[in-house]
Amino acid sequence: MVDISLHFSSHAPLAGTYAAFKDIFSTWRRRSRERRELLTLDPRSIRDLGTTPQAIAFEASKPFWRA
Repeated sequence: MVDISLHFSSHAPLAGTYAAFKDIFSTWRRRSRERRELLTLDPRSIRDLGTTPQAIAFEASKPFWRA
């Protein structure tokens, strides 16, 4: 995960904070998209991945902020 440091030394005091939040939000968007895509897998694809429909449902039900 991204480390937000309060001791960022820069001429622009919020420059590092903006980049950190941007990384966090992009990670959350990616997780959300990937979990929605998991729900569209057919049974054959799930077997090819070596997992179960229950594991897919569990992963897809997680909130986007949880890894």
